[in-house]
Amino acid sequence: MNWAIEARRQLHLIPEVGYEEFKTQATLEQLIRSLDSPRVHITHWRTGLFVRVDGLVGEKTIGYRADMDGLPITEETGLEFASIHEGMMHACGHDVHMSIALGLIKRAVEVPFNHHLVIFFQPAEEGPGGAEPMAKSELFYHFRPDALFGLHVAPEYPVGMVASRPGVLFASARELHMTIHGKGGHGAFPHAGIDAVIVQAALIMQLQTIVSRNIDPMGSAVVSIGKVAAGTKENIIADTAKLDGTVRALSDKEMVVLESRIRQVIAGVEMTYNVQIDLEFGNRYHEVVNDERYLYQFEEAVEEVGYSYKTCVPAMTGEDFGYMLKQVPGFMVWLGVNDMGSGLHQSTLNPDERAIEVAIDLFDHYFRTVMIQ
Repeated sequence: MNWAIEARRQLHLIPEVGYEEFKTQATLEQLIRSLDSPRVHITHWRTGLFVRVDGLVGEKTIGYRADMDGLPITEETGLEFASIHEGMMHACGHDVHMSIALGLIKRAVEVPFNHHLVIFFQPAEEGPGGAEPMAKSELFYHFRPDALFGLHVAPEYPVGMVASRPGVLFASARELHMTIHGKGGHGAFPHAGIDAVIVQAALIMQLQTIVSRNIDPMGSAVVSIGKVAAGTKENIIADTAKLDGTVRALSDKEMVVLESRIRQVIAGVEMTYNVQIDLEFGNRYHEVVNDERYLYQFEEAVEEVGYSYKTCVPAMTGEDFGYMLKQVPGFMVWLGVNDMGSGLHQSTLNPDERAIEVAIDLFDHYFRTVMIQ
């Protein structure tokens, strides 16, 4: 079996959430050390890794990022190598991302690049966001690349196709957490309490007017509530209620509007229902903004290798790789993995493993031909 595919299957078995990727880190290190090359240097950062492969000339450094964490989803693929961690799954393709990075390390060992290659195995992409602290670390500045690249699996595209666009590819995103403090009581005497469930419902509906009535219809923004929780029993007025969601936009201007209006809506609901609402915004994932020069060179490389390139529209997907691209120029692309029956973050996601070698071929060729600024 192909070495990178075998590595992917080992990693798929052991998904772990952000900053708990201990087995994943150990497995990656074991696989890299099995290459037994004096030109490979491994450095730990939290549950991630910096891996440098010395180039022949080494005047420049190419960076490649692979995220590591899984999701709290029970796998339903039926694969022989399905997750052995109960309630956990690599449902966003990070196992594929890591195996591609491993394949690039192996290629660089077997046939050295002129440039140094640094792989950033980054934890916690799914939350709370590992890219920002990793990019702020002393190690990042020590290994700082001249250009930085990454990819994300795309179930909707066939194997052999990659897609991207110059400028904004993915949206800016923030987590949204709200806790409503009402007053509990007996369900038969609602007038004696302050029903947090009623407030919760009103707040959800008010939040859904923000995009439709405050963002230019030609712009793009999202406010979605994905989790609600309240109450303990059918005849008890709930004293607290919680809402968790996500806020996304394709520009800083739109994100500022969203955050401001969310605060105003909450203040209005507090006054209307005589409650206190705690608001917490999670870490912000900046837009993924692709460098046009490097992406144009990559398009040429795709054609030279014999695969296909598609110019796509921006997506509201959140990716903390955007923070790294604020520090170093580069790009991210979608990698076709041909799973039309499932989407990202679904329990049945099963990427076509042939895409792993496609990506390794593409980036191997690109790293050998790219003119780094």
